[in-house]
Amino acid sequence: MLALTDAAAEAISALTAQEGQTDNGGLRFAVQAQQDSGAQLALSVAPAPEDGDQVVGAEGGAKVFLEPQAAIFLDDKVLDVQQDEQGQLNFAVLPQPGH
Repeated sequence: MLALTDAAAEAISALTAQEGQTDNGGLRFAVQAQQDSGAQLALSVAPAPEDGDQVVGAEGGAKVFLEPQAAIFLDDKVLDVQQDEQGQLNFAVLPQPGH
């Protein structure tokens, strides 16, 4: 199952609050395109999970909704937040240690 770092959970909470999504809202991953080397994922802030979505929760209330194909792809991954050269925060999907 996808794991969240504390930084990612904080970023998701801030993002959902900024978008006006309160208790049930979260960050939704869906597969946009499947490639041999992996998948291109689409990220969106959603008011609630859709039918069939896997829900991953973190301490502090951050929620991630995983569309079934995305859940398979992200099963052994960690969601983190990294800062780029311009100081922008970007979500990063990393392998879980030991996988």
